[in-house]
Amino acid sequence: MIKVDVLNTKAEKVKDIELPEDIFGLEYNNALIHQVVVAQLANKRQGTKSTLTRTEVRGGGAKPWRQKGTGRARQGSIRAPQWIKGGVVFAPKPRDFRKKVNKRMKTTALFIALSKKLTDGDIIVLNKFEIEEAKTKQIVGILKSLGLDKQTHLYLNGVGEDIKRAANNLQEFTAYDVQLINVYDIIRAQKCLFTEDAINKLLEVYA
Repeated sequence: MIKVDVLNTKAEKVKDIELPEDIFGLEYNNALIHQVVVAQLANKRQGTKSTLTRTEVRGGGAKPWRQKGTGRARQGSIRAPQWIKGGVVFAPKPRDFRKKVNKRMKTTALFIALSKKLTDGDIIVLNKFEIEEAKTKQIVGILKSLGLDKQTHLYLNGVGEDIKRAANNLQEFTAYDVQLINVYDIIRAQKCLFTEDAINKLLEVYA
C-alpha cells in the first residue's frame, strides 16, 4: 500500500490514506498509454464530413467548347475539379474512425496514468471540496491555498450544480465525476485533485 496525505482546502494535513499499489504503483508504459489515447480521441470523431466528387456534382454533361480551334485549354466538363463549383478530388466521405481497445487495456492504461501522476507528485487528495455558494472566486481561493495555478482537474463522487457553475469561468480548472475518469483527461492535467469520496468510489469500482 502507498501512504498519501489527505489535505483540507487550506492545504493543511488532516490524515493519511492508503492507496493500493496495483492501481497507483504501476510502472509507466508509454506504448499502452499512446494506444489508448489515440483510440479514445479517434472514437470521439463524428466522421460525418462529406463533399461531392465530379460524378456527383449536378450538371456538366456537355463539353463546354469544342476540343480545338478556340485558343483555350481543352475541357471536358464544367464540373471537373479545376472548375469553380466542380467536384472535389478524393472527396472526404462519411466513415467510422473508431478503434477497438479491450477493457483490460483501457483499465491498465488508466492505472498507469494514475501511478505516473502520483509518482510525479501531481495527485492531491482532499478530505472534501465544498463551496458556500456558486462563486468562481471561491474555487480560485481554494486553488491558491493549494498552490495550484496550472491546468487542474478535480474528481468528485458526483459533481454538484454549484461547483459546475462556479467552474464555468475557469479555463484551467475542470470538475469531473470520478465515474467518468479516463486516461486522456488524466494525462492532460497538470494536477489532479481527488476528494476522499472520489478515491473510495474509484477503489470500489476497480479494486
